[in-house]
Amino acid sequence: MSDIVNNLFNIQTKIEEAKERANVSQDVQIIAVTKQVDVKRTVEAIEAGLQNLGENRPEGLALKLEAIELDACWHYIGSLQTRKVKQVINEIDYLHSLDRLSLADEIEKRATKVVKCFVQANVSGEESKHGLTKEQVLTFINELATYTKIEVVGLMTMAPNTDDEQVVRQVFRELKLLQQEVEQLQLPYAPCSHLSMGMSNDYEIAVEEGATFVRIGTALVG
Repeated sequence: MSDIVNNLFNIQTKIEEAKERANVSQDVQIIAVTKQVDVKRTVEAIEAGLQNLGENRPEGLALKLEAIELDACWHYIGSLQTRKVKQVINEIDYLHSLDRLSLADEIEKRATKVVKCFVQANVSGEESKHGLTKEQVLTFINELATYTKIEVVGLMTMAPNTDDEQVVRQVFRELKLLQQEVEQLQLPYAPCSHLSMGMSNDYEIAVEEGATFVRIGTALVG
């Protein structure tokens, strides 16, 4: 049994335990963040049963798409430069970093299909992180009403890199409240039923607070 299979089993177990602790029942999809690993390791991840793969650079995505023939669901999880949209947008299934109208404009221009997008929110307010402020999110989503190639499936955030569990939990909790606020608007182009939050060091807290997609690299594929 490969180490990825073992890692996946351990993570799935911890996710189920987190759901039980918090008395939540949402389906949680694991995205294997393969940005730091080679093609061989990525193939091992797919063969271990991981269908959702996450890349954060156009070059890394292109390399793997060319080399890997196995079916997978590709997530672009990094900040996407407007000038690189054409390299990426028709190769992916999900974009986790929609955070500005200039990016939406380029997606509208380049996409040949509707793209499932997460609007990125910088809930923690850290200057080092990309994303909209909490106050900007609703306005931004309303501004997307005329875009035919964008479907806002949910919100995404990254918690601060801290050992203070309460700080992390508060960030995830605030994103959940924001997601519910958008979902209740019942916008046809923005069902916003998903939450992309939680990484190797904090995914259990994220699950307890409502995450439906967790992005795991180090703890899963190294």
